[in-house]
Amino acid sequence: MTAAPEILCVRFRLAPVYEALLPELLALLGEFTPVVQAEPPDAALADLRGAVRYFGRGPAELAAVIRVRALALHGVDCAIGAGPNPMLARMAARRAAPGTTLVVTEPAGFLRGLPVNALDGVGPATARTLCAYGLDTAGRVADAPLAVLQRVTGARTGRDLWERAHGVDRSRVVPNAAARSAAAERTFPRDETDRDRQRRALLSAAQELGARMRGEGQVCRALALTVRYADRSTTTRTRTLREPTAHSAALTSAAYALHDGLALQRARVRGVTLRAEGLTPAEHAAHQLSLDPADEKARRLEAVADRARARFGPGAIIPGSLAA
Repeated sequence: MTAAPEILCVRFRLAPVYEALLPELLALLGEFTPVVQAEPPDAALADLRGAVRYFGRGPAELAAVIRVRALALHGVDCAIGAGPNPMLARMAARRAAPGTTLVVTEPAGFLRGLPVNALDGVGPATARTLCAYGLDTAGRVADAPLAVLQRVTGARTGRDLWERAHGVDRSRVVPNAAARSAAAERTFPRDETDRDRQRRALLSAAQELGARMRGEGQVCRALALTVRYADRSTTTRTRTLREPTAHSAALTSAAYALHDGLALQRARVRGVTLRAEGLTPAEHAAHQLSLDPADEKARRLEAVADRARARFGPGAIIPGSLAA
């Protein structure tokens, strides 16, 4: 059964420390359709149903124009997936070679031979459970009775898996959707080998992220650190936080732990990026009460500092180590 592949997922080949270009690339997509959803740090969804009729070109042709413009105007190459819904477009984009477009017109044929962990929402634990029952491909999951999947993984998860294995995705492209992540980057004027200067950059980035999230009433579930080296290669590490937070001290501790885990020693570092992932509204997150008076005092001081920054500017109050 064929379906019109009118949803694009554009994955820009964008180094994490250059993600400031993403808004400009989203504006480029906006020249083709107003229905564009950002998927930081390096991707976007675009609904081309209106654009196909307006421009009189198919999704693959429009994707080719988008690739050429992104490369010509911004020097950014991209891989594009086209499918009848956001899930299939994302999966196609992950399998498209740089500079190409992979179009999915027959979802069943595209999905059948893929490993089960290629389906959206299937993490390592779910994949292990399914593989233990011989359900190691999307095709075998699609062939399994719904009742079996629900017994193995639970009622809701089983239903979602069954639908995804059949290429069903009920989500839509939502323009101006709330961001699911936020990033702060710091670059050095020269290749930096000094560990203390790298940690100062991480402290500054963590302070920025924390203040930004608190100002927007959000918390994050995980923190990712990307280090870019002199040869332009990068290393990324992610840590799930003990609880969703926007507390700068907790973010800084996690950033330092990630940095220490890399054991950079004398590596020549060109820049660092901290990314707060899994953003959710603060009112929906649970916070474990602390019996540590120092922690409570730090949070009260943080709230006072936020009010001062809101009134006098972001540089009104900064940690002493950054002022040195």
